[in-house]
Amino acid sequence: MSRNANSLDAYWMPFTGNRAFKQHPRMMASADGMYYRTVDGREIIDGISGLWCCNAGHNRPRIVEAIRKQAGELDYSPAFQIGHHKAFELANRLVKLMPGALDHVFFTNSGSESVETALKIAVAYHRIRGEGGRVRLIGREKGYHGVNFGGTAVGGMAANRKMFGTLVAGVDHLRHTHGIADNRFSRGEPEHGADYADDLERLCQLHDPSTIAAVIGEPVAGSAGVIIQPKGYLKRLREICDRHGILLIFDEVITGYGRLGKPFAVEHFAVEPDIVTTAKGLTNGVIPMGAVFVQSNIYDAFMQGPPTAIELFHGYTYSGNPMACAAALGTLDTYEEEGLLTRASALAGYFEDAVHSLRDLPLVVDVRNLGFIGGIELAPIAGEPAKRGFAAYVRAFEMGLLARTTGDTFALAPSLIAEKKHIDIMVDTLRRVITAID
Repeated sequence: MSRNANSLDAYWMPFTGNRAFKQHPRMMASADGMYYRTVDGREIIDGISGLWCCNAGHNRPRIVEAIRKQAGELDYSPAFQIGHHKAFELANRLVKLMPGALDHVFFTNSGSESVETALKIAVAYHRIRGEGGRVRLIGREKGYHGVNFGGTAVGGMAANRKMFGTLVAGVDHLRHTHGIADNRFSRGEPEHGADYADDLERLCQLHDPSTIAAVIGEPVAGSAGVIIQPKGYLKRLREICDRHGILLIFDEVITGYGRLGKPFAVEHFAVEPDIVTTAKGLTNGVIPMGAVFVQSNIYDAFMQGPPTAIELFHGYTYSGNPMACAAALGTLDTYEEEGLLTRASALAGYFEDAVHSLRDLPLVVDVRNLGFIGGIELAPIAGEPAKRGFAAYVRAFEMGLLARTTGDTFALAPSLIAEKKHIDIMVDTLRRVITAID
């Protein structure tokens, strides 16, 4: 079969209705600051930071120059048994941002790989300590932890799981905290539902806690539709894990790098997990990269035996890739120079008021927010879940707004450079979209 260079057929797009898209494609041509520009010359305001990742906005000079310079200096270096300076520099800068004893970093290429890495480290950690029976992993319903086998297994979004069989054995899930009636239209962390963390005690009784290696959860569940964990929930989860010797993993692929007004949700919630997974905002989405933070006691447990022996048989060809490290360092420079890792705290109140101004629209059944994340949930069409949400997504794009929908929930997550005028444009556009759809 012959195709011309502009054919859309050869590319199998991810998480996309390929046939519908290729009939009516939405194609970007360029981006700068808070805006995309389409191939037909329309400006689209970026209401979701690309895909939760362009925290510093688009076309940032520090990042562009760092990549350009690195390409002419050291484009690639092996990750196994060979190092390069920027990987070590980046690791040192990252651990200075992370509170507590999370002071070792393992580099990956995505959030999905960060999750796989964290899960493998957790299981291996228990084994080298003589607790090889701890192999069970606990996720949460409606959780999203990427699309590799381990991440899909601990994830709790049914559509992501149903096509792929049994995935990884020995996985169970906590109850989700979405839909608690008393929490509807909460501003910030909801008041009710901390006791949902006690579901971990139920799973401990069901499986025997000595078989559980780790619990993984998002401090704020983004991909499932902006589910904000209730006040005290994460603290209670930490206490239960400590009681039973279970590692706690925070998936900060979305919340990391300033999204909540602190560098990481670890600091925002004042709860310190054993492992933290990150990606997305690490390089501003420009080059794929992830970073897994681990506590010193975990790292030290592996540093036994002959010093020339490989302590962890895990890694990727592109772990600590020089180009990705350069992009990450340029991103950190941008964050630091412009105060972006804490900027959301200054505008969080304005953003909160803006998204909650939509609560009285006829189709809106809930509004949720924290930091620079907002979720506006629409009533579903009876028997056709997600149909209204997708129609609203397409209408928003046509009206100049890129947002994100999961089911019938709109998500907004502006870049950290957003100003009040940008928030106004996003919310006003959403108001017109919701008012116009059936």
